[in-house]
Amino acid sequence: MTRFQPSRPPRPTDLSGTAAPLPRQTDSRATPGPGTDLTVVVPAYEEEGRLAPTLAAVRAHLETLEAAPGRPATWELIVVDDGSTDGTADIAAAAAADEPRVRVLRTPANRGKGHAVRTGVLASHGRRVLVTDADLATPIEELDHLWQRMDEGAGAAIGSRALPGSRIDVRQHALREALGRAGARLIRAAAVPGIRDTQCGFKLFDGDKVRAAFERSRLDGWSFDVEILRFFHAQGWEVTEVPVRWSHQAGSKVRPLAYPGVLADLLRMRVGRPAPTRLAVPALFFFCAFLLYAGLWGALGHGYLADSGSDQAQWEWFFAVTADNVAHLRDPLFTDLQNAPLGVNLMANTVMLGLSVPLAPLTLAFGAHVTWAVVLTGGLAVTACSWYWLIAKRFVRSRWAAALGGAFCAFAPPMISHGNAHPNFLVLFMIPPIIDRLLRLCEGGRPTRDAVVLGLFLAYQVYLGEEPLLLAVTGFALFALAYAIADPDAARAVARPLLRGLGIAAAVSLPLVIYPLSHQFFGPQSYHSVLHGQVGNHPMALLEFATRSLAGDPGVAASLSLNRTEENAFFGWPLVLLTVAVTVHLRHQPRVRALGCTALAAAVLSLGQNIPLPGTDRTLPGPWRLVARLPLFESVIESRVAMVCVPALGILLALACDRLATPRLRSERERSRRLLGWTALAAALLPIVPTPYRTVERDPVPAFITDGTWRDHVRPGRSLVPVPVPAPADPRALTWQVRADFGFAFPGGYFNGPWGPDRTGIYGPEPRATSDLLNRVRERGEVPDIGPAQRRDFQADLRFWRADALVLDPRDNGAQLRETVTRLTGKEPERTGGVWVWDVGAGS
Repeated sequence: MTRFQPSRPPRPTDLSGTAAPLPRQTDSRATPGPGTDLTVVVPAYEEEGRLAPTLAAVRAHLETLEAAPGRPATWELIVVDDGSTDGTADIAAAAAADEPRVRVLRTPANRGKGHAVRTGVLASHGRRVLVTDADLATPIEELDHLWQRMDEGAGAAIGSRALPGSRIDVRQHALREALGRAGARLIRAAAVPGIRDTQCGFKLFDGDKVRAAFERSRLDGWSFDVEILRFFHAQGWEVTEVPVRWSHQAGSKVRPLAYPGVLADLLRMRVGRPAPTRLAVPALFFFCAFLLYAGLWGALGHGYLADSGSDQAQWEWFFAVTADNVAHLRDPLFTDLQNAPLGVNLMANTVMLGLSVPLAPLTLAFGAHVTWAVVLTGGLAVTACSWYWLIAKRFVRSRWAAALGGAFCAFAPPMISHGNAHPNFLVLFMIPPIIDRLLRLCEGGRPTRDAVVLGLFLAYQVYLGEEPLLLAVTGFALFALAYAIADPDAARAVARPLLRGLGIAAAVSLPLVIYPLSHQFFGPQSYHSVLHGQVGNHPMALLEFATRSLAGDPGVAASLSLNRTEENAFFGWPLVLLTVAVTVHLRHQPRVRALGCTALAAAVLSLGQNIPLPGTDRTLPGPWRLVARLPLFESVIESRVAMVCVPALGILLALACDRLATPRLRSERERSRRLLGWTALAAALLPIVPTPYRTVERDPVPAFITDGTWRDHVRPGRSLVPVPVPAPADPRALTWQVRADFGFAFPGGYFNGPWGPDRTGIYGPEPRATSDLLNRVRERGEVPDIGPAQRRDFQADLRFWRADALVLDPRDNGAQLRETVTRLTGKEPERTGGVWVWDVGAGS
């Protein structure tokens, strides 16, 4: 299967950019010409006491090799004086005066061993280059063993003290040896897998390869060996270890304080040095997310997202109850605090345990309202970063093209709509890594490991949101089908490894989710589907603009959507036209055709079971009928399938931007085409730029709750009954409960639960006589006739709810509600803490 990442010239891992300029150097001899068989590089710093015998030993050995067959006939010896203040430079200069093949390079100041070796290697001409320490801890005679291994085809042969056959004549201090072993293990794990001893200072390299490596190197300190070997590993050049003799020499320049620097270098090599673009893009995403939620952050604790309806109260309750369960070591999958005494199956609701559990300390310390703001803002930004990473890795060369695609995937109108109240559809940062692992399985690099990681990712996404995962799987299935049609040969090639990997991933993820899912579908208060009716997108919703878009008209958007949290399309006609144009223009690429087909199929599916014909009262049967009754799909709000279009469109936009950013011609016609392309891109995206979320003052919590007065009226294990009974349209009691530290339970609430003998899923509690009666009073403002039947139902409901007190917070039609409850109880309420209270428990 064709890789989705465009072909690029080879680049070394963590060694980027051009070579750093060398410091001013003085050369005591003319540089030898090309054609030299061997260059020996000796870095020297403060080596006055042992440099002379070292140079003599090296020269003597090299001279004995000149006549040996298969050994270097021509050689040069480069001594790099790294800013020594003793007589090192004079000794090296004397050796150069005696032997023309000895050269001396000097740096004005001490820059580190890595810098000295780089200076010498880049000045070398040898077909092979030996780097050896000035102390000759490894005797020069060991060169013969390394040379033989190079003849066998290795790109580098390095001396090793850790292999069988090596010999240590003089050992180091035990502490140094322990640090060395620990460092070697860390290096293998972090930078150079497979090499047991990277720090022995006796290494023979292929000349052209090592010069290429040092041109890209950046480290001046003791970690330079690791950087160079990591370069060889990244390029696929063979590095072989050779056992050697070694003796510890007194006067080592490696001090204990050097080890933290080595660790820092390893960390930089592992994670890389972030380029300004890579830092700027995530920072921009976080800045934009904060601007959108600035009103919420500016009113923490008393601000409420105006378009969130009842959902902000519900989500804050989810975060708070999860934190309370964690703090008290209770089951995070169930609670009886709402819908008392039946309770709520939390796993069957969108509690996002993958975030609410890790963020429990934040919730306990600062409150659920802070967690709500963090999840929305951070989720939006991190999701954009995740898509940016995937698009940059798999699809485009230009980082800014990837940034545009990532921004669209997170800030597109459907995402912004759900950003009012549905963090489970906003926090989608795991979807791009899941897609990346699926593509890795298609490539067949490390199929078992990739499948295991995919299984872990899928399990975690279940705890973040199951419906987004279902939609993502649907989208990937549509893409796979379209790609198979566009390139059947590639599809056949990847089918077997992909299916095998999916099997392994399922085997990994299933044990991690089997218990929560069994609790969700078969545990207490579980249900089988959710009644929401047919709520497909109107065709015009694909072409119009959302409420929170610059070009949006709230009235038009309201007429085409369920509510402001379900504006699941609204891409705008300019973007739809641009998408068609990009798909047609780049149709020679199978991935583009597959992306275009995926977006089209998802858009059509989102129209639902009956597609209205604009301008008429007629409908056409929609393809959603084919899946509407399938398990899981039966609970999906079909208009949400349009969210599958978002990443498809984002990747297509990134591809178009990448093409515009890398012109192939410099003609006037090409410049005109680029200008037209940028203009079309701006015209399509500017109208859908999101506007900040509007916040309002949240309803105050009565003093009856905040000052703890409720404790005088509700006994442990009993419930408090708000009037009217809490329902999805009126969830203020959820906030009361949070402020009371979950000290009481209440009937009703805002959740998904079962209804009827078929256990069909509904929003809110199963109706009871008293809750229905009180809700009618609130809606109509009329006091009903209260007779013996109503009182019997009322008493039965109080017993069922285990109620101790009824509490009325004055609101719309409060007088009528007060009169109704007074007639039901047969007594007047008590006015306390800003509410009316009827004590109905035993002894009242």
